[in-house]
Amino acid sequence: MAGSTRLVDLVQSRLDEFVSEHGTTMAGISPDLGVIEDSARQILAGGKRFRALFCYWGWRAVAGFAPDGELLDDSEPAELPAVVSVASALEVFHAAALVHDDIMDNSDTRRGRPSAHRRFEAWHREQGWSGSARDYGEASALLLGDLLLAWSDELFDSGVRQIRSSDAASAARDQFSLMRAEVTLGQYLDMLEETSWRSRPETELLPRAHRVIVYKSAKYTVEAPLVIGASLADASLAQLAALRAFGLPLGIAFQLRDDLLGVFGDPVVTGKPAGDDLREGKRTVLVTLARQKLPASAGRVFDELLGDRELDDQQVSMLQTAVRDSGAVEQIERLIAHNVGLATQALADAPLTRSAREQLGALAETVSRRSA
Repeated sequence: MAGSTRLVDLVQSRLDEFVSEHGTTMAGISPDLGVIEDSARQILAGGKRFRALFCYWGWRAVAGFAPDGELLDDSEPAELPAVVSVASALEVFHAAALVHDDIMDNSDTRRGRPSAHRRFEAWHREQGWSGSARDYGEASALLLGDLLLAWSDELFDSGVRQIRSSDAASAARDQFSLMRAEVTLGQYLDMLEETSWRSRPETELLPRAHRVIVYKSAKYTVEAPLVIGASLADASLAQLAALRAFGLPLGIAFQLRDDLLGVFGDPVVTGKPAGDDLREGKRTVLVTLARQKLPASAGRVFDELLGDRELDDQQVSMLQTAVRDSGAVEQIERLIAHNVGLATQALADAPLTRSAREQLGALAETVSRRSA
């Protein structure tokens, strides 16, 4: 497979095919379920496909490795369709997490469009139905997210059933289960920090914010997809260790960049309102560092405004200025560079295919320098 572009196309085709199969089933149940199919298609359309790409290159890092040579870059192993299904399952799980995350964060938009619960809410109002449009929207989106979780399981199983080695299939399934548990627990920890931070000693806030990064995002964005893909190819312990040593720091860098974008990102590019994390009161590493560096009086004002969903543009700008002036942005950039350096160093002598090391190095640059 030449490059990553074709993998992204194959994943989108697999997702379209999968949703169409289930759309036929849902149409046989009730025409009212067409809105569910449409909503699933929308949340599964587009995106950067980072998790699918890391899964694929984790597999290719191992599938062609041999001491006396490696798989030619333009060859396609027979198990490619299985890997595409597994990579697609990771994207379905990601979509489910986004739907649920937007409900918990009360987010209005996702990728520049209304979030799932807001679309259902608007549809309720348009139809003039009885009851609360807000409650209907949130309940409908919750069910959509649950359906996507079930679909991710189904799609994952359809992939691993095609893997010749039962041990490899079982190892991949174990990693998939671990990933889903960790990101769910990480999401809870994120929600906990937003509400309980005042009761914690100041010295605990930074390590707690870092722990959220690791379990809510870093592992499931980079490390877990790499390990799942490598497991499909029956990776050795040394190969898994190398991919973890690359994946975890890169995942941390990914989320640190995401935290910067959540405060300073261009809404036209990110698809989210400017300063969205400030209105949501996210207790990120960026915010925690800024609070620690601000003078006491400025810190009190910062704490008073952070998490107010009614912040106007001027107030958001005030908080952005406080974060920038504190020096926290420069510190986050240094942390990103440090973690990317650790990831790159882990690839140097790793027992992985040359083509995968090159592609993973390029992906490290992409995910750590992105603007959306």
